[in-house]
Amino acid sequence: MSGTGAGSGSGTESAGRGGRLQVGLNGSRGASDGAAVPMSPQALAESALAAVAAGAGEVLVHPRTPCGRESISPRVVGPLLEELRGAGVRVPLAVPASITAEPDPAGRRERVRDWAVLPDRATVSFAEPGACELGLALLARGVAVDAVVPLGGGAGPEPLARFLAWAPADHRRVRLVAELARADPALVAGLRWLPPVPVVLYGREGAAWPVLRLASRCGAGARIGVGEVLHLPDGRPARSNAELVAAAMEITAGTVPAGA
Repeated sequence: MSGTGAGSGSGTESAGRGGRLQVGLNGSRGASDGAAVPMSPQALAESALAAVAAGAGEVLVHPRTPCGRESISPRVVGPLLEELRGAGVRVPLAVPASITAEPDPAGRRERVRDWAVLPDRATVSFAEPGACELGLALLARGVAVDAVVPLGGGAGPEPLARFLAWAPADHRRVRLVAELARADPALVAGLRWLPPVPVVLYGREGAAWPVLRLASRCGAGARIGVGEVLHLPDGRPARSNAELVAAAMEITAGTVPAGA
């Protein structure tokens, strides 16, 4: 199961031996979640640089308006990407094209078509309506697609079935990002029968660190950052994304992927 992905930038292959570690800079967090959450474009750029220095090979950032609302408007996405790249972030940059930022499926496609500055990747939730059309719109713009599929918990089979029905013949710019409700190897075992796309595994809150360990054992890509969890593996509050990435690097350093 490969975890390497497309995208510009040099990036470190650092989730186990076969997968890239992506840092989720902010996710759905806000200022009320504490000082570890970067808010301004400048703070996001500084956090990204520190996380990359700690070992992250990709950056996922949720663009926001000055009032804190998630947005995929070209006037928000473009300046943020330029801030990150201008600050020296040289690894692939990803943004979410989600229902949180734009509730209307047609509106999401229109926003993507209007982007003047392009990310390397965009995440598309296949639990949301219009995912298939949005994925095609992104690919048409030259943006690689991270197809997010929830597995376990209350997630039904529909998102995975929708992804399987959509997956284009050219898999080179598509990656499956499985959000696991728990670190259950059985949830991952079924993925080996999917189209030959790279796989990233991640969990949120209490599932974040167990899923990262599972991803490392599988040789898949992984994601960690304040967007997923605010605590270190030992329960202490994380002070930054870089601290979370450093902890992830320590966990994955000695892990031998299955089949190695």
